[in-house]
Amino acid sequence: MKLFNNTKIAFSLKSDSELERAFFLFKLIQSQPMVKIGTAVTNFALKANLPVEGLIRSTVFDHFCGGVTEEDCSINIEKMHKYGVHSVLDYSVEGKETEEQFDLVKGKTLKNIEFAKEKGAIPFVVFKPTGVGRFSLYQKITEGEALSSNEKSEWITVMNRFDEICSKASEYDVPVLIDAEESWMQGAADILVEELMEKYNTQKAIVFNTLQMYRHDRMNYLIGLHQRARQKNYHIGLKIVRGAYMEKERGRAEEKGYPSPICIDKKATDDNYNKAIDYMMIHQKIALFAGTHNEESSYLLIDLAKKHKIKPSDDRLWFGQLYGMSDHISLNLAKEGYNTAKYVPFGPVRDVMPYLIRRAEENTSVEGQTSRELNLITEERIRRKLK
Repeated sequence: MKLFNNTKIAFSLKSDSELERAFFLFKLIQSQPMVKIGTAVTNFALKANLPVEGLIRSTVFDHFCGGVTEEDCSINIEKMHKYGVHSVLDYSVEGKETEEQFDLVKGKTLKNIEFAKEKGAIPFVVFKPTGVGRFSLYQKITEGEALSSNEKSEWITVMNRFDEICSKASEYDVPVLIDAEESWMQGAADILVEELMEKYNTQKAIVFNTLQMYRHDRMNYLIGLHQRARQKNYHIGLKIVRGAYMEKERGRAEEKGYPSPICIDKKATDDNYNKAIDYMMIHQKIALFAGTHNEESSYLLIDLAKKHKIKPSDDRLWFGQLYGMSDHISLNLAKEGYNTAKYVPFGPVRDVMPYLIRRAEENTSVEGQTSRELNLITEERIRRKLK
């Protein structure tokens, strides 16, 4: 039997009622029209201040999020850690653009570093570039537009927020994952994160950038980054993912008349992803956080680790999945002793809804993802005689 087919281990964390809720949710997510209707109804209910937060909390929120606060997540964090699965706390409030909010995210991230230092269950912290700075500012810099004097001052503040987080991460020896976002703002973030890698990754990888491998230019970026890191003698930390903004990327490219940055099809994306992890496993002084729900890429990475004599517990290699998804990968990898972590989103129910809606929409657009979840849940329901 293949490693990821063991549903008893995969769903060992879930009670019968939690398994039934998962079955219900993935059934809904499987239907694109239902996701669209559900999204519209939810947005309307929240804007109209209808009392729906309790319903959201008991269904989709509790399945895909760890809690409302860091402390609220503790029960789920400890529960997973007993089975060898670590947690990456992700303050998943999106779409806010005030200085007050940016400082709040910075403060949350600094607090998460302290929280992680105290808990062996939390090996990384994470934040998004647009959590600490305006999207349009990153975009202007990425597109090479001149900044006004106020914008130059604003960018210095953004850089200082990044540096404060990375400095504390280095001091506390807690690596920080910096997420990737849309291609038309990512260039500015790449430059900034690379500078911080050079500054803080002198002994090991503390600062991690994220490469979205559905972008066909990312393999060349990886090779170039590696060459620069070798010249300047610092370690590279990278989270490698397929990507989360495919429909938006293709739509914007079509609307504005430029070539799409996205690979031509899923196979090209899969090949690009697998090339990246192969490259990273070959070379020294590179740490890899492989964010993937893809079984074949996970099996490949297991084989590559064995080939290059990298132990399952080596800090340079981590597997990561999202909370509420791909438990068959996470739990079975952890059972075999591999470094495995779940991204655990948290935040106020109302503020986390944009993240949850994006997650549902992404699931409907990724071919086979939801049906695989459903098939495994169905197998486990039969095993438990729930069906």
